[in-house]
Amino acid sequence: MALPAGSVQAQALTPASDSGWQHCAKLSADSEARLRCFDRWAAQQQPPGMASLSAPAPTPAPEPAPIDTASTQTDRDCKNPRYSELSRFWELEAGSDCGTLMIRGYKPISLSWIGSDSTNSQPSSATPGHTVATAQPYSANETRIQLSVRTKIAQGLLTHQESLLRDSLWFGYTQQSYWQLFTGELSRPFRNTDHEPEITYVYPTDAPLPLGWRLRYSGLSLVHQSNGQSLPLSRSWNRAVLMAGMEKDDRFRLQAKVWKRLNEDSADDDNPGITDMVGRAEVAGFWNVNKDNTLGITVRHSLNADANGSVRLEWLRNIGNGNTVGGYHGLRFHTQLFTGYGDSLLDYNRRRTVLSVGLSLIDW
Repeated sequence: MALPAGSVQAQALTPASDSGWQHCAKLSADSEARLRCFDRWAAQQQPPGMASLSAPAPTPAPEPAPIDTASTQTDRDCKNPRYSELSRFWELEAGSDCGTLMIRGYKPISLSWIGSDSTNSQPSSATPGHTVATAQPYSANETRIQLSVRTKIAQGLLTHQESLLRDSLWFGYTQQSYWQLFTGELSRPFRNTDHEPEITYVYPTDAPLPLGWRLRYSGLSLVHQSNGQSLPLSRSWNRAVLMAGMEKDDRFRLQAKVWKRLNEDSADDDNPGITDMVGRAEVAGFWNVNKDNTLGITVRHSLNADANGSVRLEWLRNIGNGNTVGGYHGLRFHTQLFTGYGDSLLDYNRRRTVLSVGLSLIDW
């Protein structure tokens, strides 16, 4: 039996499946791609014979895969800007996963000139044999060099590889050196170098939070830090660190840490009371003002009545136009102001205010 003309037209206008518009709706992170997808889907719903009355369809652009969908190995890209900053950094999703045993940036790799209100010319500690006998005429102006790398040594330990989310185990190493470049009378020595190896487990704890924030991960680190020097300059400590990170769209991210120092015998303790000075907790917040400028603040607190800890304010500005693969580039001009305890291990018990200006390579 023949159907009425109106029924034929209605059938032509009804999609065979809603997978087309559902796919478009998932492209929430890229508004332009989402609009193009809906335009193409709408054009496909026109009844036969009306295509000639419509404006020519634009040349279709390649459609990015929606976030949080399964990806093949070739689709994965830990620099893909469609994934959030924390997802790319810790490779929290299948699409932002770049595999294991590859060298990545960690903390900024930086070269800075610094000026301070004072320099620790005679480092001291409450432990016998840990105080320098003779003060050195160090300059308050020096150069700071920071190197920091990491590698993912395992993934999918609890989430398993078939999951859209990825947990991961990382090894990181950071080295920070203070170079007395401007004290020729002392042969321009390295005043102090801190070494900080760590192993970190990250779990993708994905959950919505109030005011548009989103919890992205939680984790645990075991951190050793030492300056590798002999007495009386030897300083070192070990910590177990709990951490978590959250973000709000592409503009704001907040990362928190709280730690417990692993106990040492008092006779072997290079720096007693370090947690009362440097702190027991840290909160770091960053605001991407626009694509070229980022402002940050990091606060450490001892979590006791004496407060202590430190505050670090920083401004980072992109250098270059980003014409690299995926539009990503990591070179920044940075300005940083630090005040408090723990600018270096030798300064764990000395309050210091430091202004630094230089270049940083961020997660290259």
